[in-house]
Amino acid sequence: MDQAAGSAQDAARSVPVCYRHPDRETGVRCTRCDRPICPECMVSASVGFQCPDCVRGGSGTGPAPAASRPRTIAGGTVTADPRLLTKILIGLNLALFVAIKADSSLVEHVVLYGAWPPKPYAPTSGVAGGEWYRFVTSMFAHQEYWHIGFNMLSLWWIGGPLEAALGRARYLAVYLVSGLAGGALTYLLTSPTTASLGASGAIFGLFGATAVLMRRLNYDMRPVIALLVINLIITFNPAMSISWQAHIGGLVAGVVTGYAMVHAPREKRSLVQYGTCAVVLALSVALVLVRTAQLT
Repeated sequence: MDQAAGSAQDAARSVPVCYRHPDRETGVRCTRCDRPICPECMVSASVGFQCPDCVRGGSGTGPAPAASRPRTIAGGTVTADPRLLTKILIGLNLALFVAIKADSSLVEHVVLYGAWPPKPYAPTSGVAGGEWYRFVTSMFAHQEYWHIGFNMLSLWWIGGPLEAALGRARYLAVYLVSGLAGGALTYLLTSPTTASLGASGAIFGLFGATAVLMRRLNYDMRPVIALLVINLIITFNPAMSISWQAHIGGLVAGVVTGYAMVHAPREKRSLVQYGTCAVVLALSVALVLVRTAQLT
């Protein structure tokens, strides 16, 4: 009995773990240095995967030539800090939240409005009056502590690994296009006197892109599906007063752009990836123009 238990323990200890994340078991090794690497550390190469150190030339073999340097699964450049953009986005959200708390009147100028005050009592303003910048500012504005807390935790948990997998430029494209698509659907379907704000549309886009990426890598989909279902239940809870339009618009945009990011053919990768983002953005603009014509 003791011998069997000892054998089981030895087998457990023999399972390789990522050299950068010792708490993660993995069966994949870097094709250059043969060190075990987890999915977050895998950098797609022409054959197999490489670790971040080898990509940056930190394995002692010298830097790889720029032309042959491996990239992420989406074709992005591997960087020393794979969460830099996520940290910047969190910082922007927190900075605007602090500014709103310091001056509550600021929120009137950054939220997404249809027409305010409503016609016929006063001329339209906000987006209907040409203030399209509100689609961007409303993505970074929060009023409640629970709202920004939940969104920023989600951004850190979901955004960091996704940024590492896609690369900075592609990750930022998914984030912004998802947020803008969520804002466009909100503008189209909600009352012109209803304010909307928050990063939820963009974050739901990251949820969608993460689900596509996990499917592409043949990971267990149950955790992300369960998390998404919980968030959708909260979204459609009438007591929460949450803009479901922003969540659904962002989620759809995230799935579409995320699919393009991880499934684009290598020979036309950038064209397909950024072209898909441009198409989703153009459709969002079309929705905004339709709604603005109704309000003016």
